[in-house]
Amino acid sequence: MNETLIGAENGLYCASYTFLTHGVVSYMNDVSTIALGQTHTLEVVKEVDFGLYLNAGNLGEVLLPIKYEPEFINIGDSLEVFVYLDSEKRPIATTQTPKAKVGEFAYLRVNDVNKVGAFLDWGLDKDLLVPFSEQHRTMEEGKSYLVYVYINDADGRIVASSKVDKFAEDENEDLEPKQAVELIIANSTELGYKAVVNHRYWGVLYSNEVFQTLSFGQRINGFVKRIREDGKIDLVLQIAREVRDTHSGTIVEYLDKQTNGFAPLHDKSDPELIKKTFSMSKKAFKRAIGGLYKDGVLEIRDDGIRLID
Repeated sequence: MNETLIGAENGLYCASYTFLTHGVVSYMNDVSTIALGQTHTLEVVKEVDFGLYLNAGNLGEVLLPIKYEPEFINIGDSLEVFVYLDSEKRPIATTQTPKAKVGEFAYLRVNDVNKVGAFLDWGLDKDLLVPFSEQHRTMEEGKSYLVYVYINDADGRIVASSKVDKFAEDENEDLEPKQAVELIIANSTELGYKAVVNHRYWGVLYSNEVFQTLSFGQRINGFVKRIREDGKIDLVLQIAREVRDTHSGTIVEYLDKQTNGFAPLHDKSDPELIKKTFSMSKKAFKRAIGGLYKDGVLEIRDDGIRLID
């Protein structure tokens, strides 16, 4: 562990912190724990010509520059702010919303590259640095990359890394089958798509179970399909009941637009034609029309399916 002291000449910015795994910060204070790189609701304690000072507990009084100051704010009011470091390494607050916080992955665009590294647009006026040593491949201005945001234990600054493999874990520790999760599409593989799960784990979406276009860096909700014996995670975009309901709705919507509510497709039709028409597998199509038939919504004929008026 590496302990660092941040200070300012006026003594208002003073915090001792200890770095843990992946640069996540654990603050030691009996009063309040305010972490850098996170969003907090803080009380306004002082107003000055150049902004507001907020009570940030273990970080002391943190400045919110006047350009971020909302109208009709008074001492004693609370504000939701993002806390990070300014160019002098002092904790500072902003009402801007970052595209990623410390401990999160995001797909960010490079605004500039200089002798220090690449600087990413992460939603704040101050760009996010990716040092050259943390670039999986040399970054180029104008291009976007998947990165992980963390606190550098060498100088306490918030930085990012495109060497994402060292920040995402392969083996699950706390997820359960059918659990809803947040996904970020990382890349495509022979099996399908590799995705970051809940900003922590790697998981796989199999191509034969994906019936929509996915793009690199895309954020999308999904579910844990199963946890394999080796702890690795298989994913789906929808669980079985939701899939059936969605597929049924797709079929009904399609038929409703056809003449007499009819489509020349049935359980013996070509799988590729079914996929092209409904963006679903033949197996899913058969299950959906079977359920709609039982519910009296459509009839299944030798030449196709038709909505029942």
